[in-house]
Amino acid sequence: MAIQKKIPMRKCLATGEMKPKKEMIRIVRSKEGEVSVDITGKKSGRGAYVSLDRDAILAAKKKNIFASQLNAEVNDSVYEELLALLDKESKSK
Repeated sequence: MAIQKKIPMRKCLATGEMKPKKEMIRIVRSKEGEVSVDITGKKSGRGAYVSLDRDAILAAKKKNIFASQLNAEVNDSVYEELLALLDKESKSK
């Protein structure tokens, strides 16, 4: 009898959907207050997840969700990096 491995689930801040962690991208705030995209999902600090979906990323930017959730200033460069990562993912598929 094979034991089924538990799949970690995370909630997207923009859409409110629960999805497998591998389908999400993590945004992290370091102790110094610097906000960055965490591709590995292992950086230390306060994290928040968003779906790898253009609409979800744009909704998060419009509502300024990450700034309120992480209690830090979020530069537009973070959103640009997310969109570039999304384009890179869609080209590799």
